[in-house]
Amino acid sequence: MQLTYYTDYSLRVLMYLAIQPGRRVSISEIAERYDISRNHLVKVVHNLARGGFIESHRGMGGGIELARHPANINLGEVVRYTEGPFWPVECFDAERNRCVLTNVCGLTKVLKEACDSFLATLDRYTLAELIRQRTRLEKALAPQSAFN
Repeated sequence: MQLTYYTDYSLRVLMYLAIQPGRRVSISEIAERYDISRNHLVKVVHNLARGGFIESHRGMGGGIELARHPANINLGEVVRYTEGPFWPVECFDAERNRCVLTNVCGLTKVLKEACDSFLATLDRYTLAELIRQRTRLEKALAPQSAFN
């Protein structure tokens, strides 16, 4: 299974915010720390806010922050929200399926089981568990000038 960059960036944004409790962070700061496109992160952040994972504040003192405690943000929920339905092959999408093997193929069942297992694993973890090594994460994400 491979997640999209969109989901990868969404999880990274949430991790960054989780190690910054009580502080509003700018999208530019996150983009700089991860060395990724600010424009792409704007879309990611907008979607995370719409999904209720983060809060976005405009104006003086604005920025973004988690909308919930990290222990209340389930990874399976985030991945389902950002990825949408998991359709690894054409036959999962009934409206667009044109595969002539659909009625006789055993692959669909196997891939459904694999997807279900993948999501079940993610469902067992929260954002809080991703940031258990908070000090090491903070150091890895600190501005380079902080160590020069």
